[in-house]
Amino acid sequence: MMSFLNCKDVQKILNVKQATAYEVIRKLNAQLTKQGYQVVRGRVDKSYFEKSYLYSDSREKVTS
Repeated sequence: MMSFLNCKDVQKILNVKQATAYEVIRKLNAQLTKQGYQVVRGRVDKSYFEKSYLYSDSREKVTS
């Protein structure tokens, strides 16, 4: 089953304010829409978010 992050999740992970978290979600959802995916407004796919924002020093994906 797919897992999604909401605004509060993005805020907590990136340590940003609500407006910035929504901006991040909108940006990622726009990218997914261009790739032909349907998105849920106000939520972003967790794996796509992690791929886009979370990297370790060796540039490998960080797993949670």
